[in-house]
Amino acid sequence: MTASSLSFKLAVLFVIAGMAMGIGMAASQDHSIMPAHAHLNLLGWVSLFLFGIYYERRPALDASRLALVQVIVWSVGTVILTIAVAALHLGYTAFDPVAAIASLIVLAAMVLFAYFVFRPARGIASSPTARLTPAE
Repeated sequence: MTASSLSFKLAVLFVIAGMAMGIGMAASQDHSIMPAHAHLNLLGWVSLFLFGIYYERRPALDASRLALVQVIVWSVGTVILTIAVAALHLGYTAFDPVAAIASLIVLAAMVLFAYFVFRPARGIASSPTARLTPAE
């Protein structure tokens, strides 16, 4: 499996979970876990989908194990952080260190992604873009 395909698949699962959370909050008229819902949608849906686009445009990177590790670490951190933020907003203060650790996990995954973005491009060329020529 490539990093992009894993990113896209997980992003879709996260947005479905985020939508279910939103519907649950609306149905119960209890929006106390809204911050967790926002974290899940932003980290799980938006960020993973953007990672997938980036990886798909760089086929050599997309096929690398390290890119897969980045996606997996990001996703695990996102799940733990979402649960911890929800627990905190429900009054379970014992989850504060869990949220802190999960935040550091997500940060580590972002630092790895930043490495991919800023490292020299040797062997990590973008996929060819379509060249259009005018019709005669």
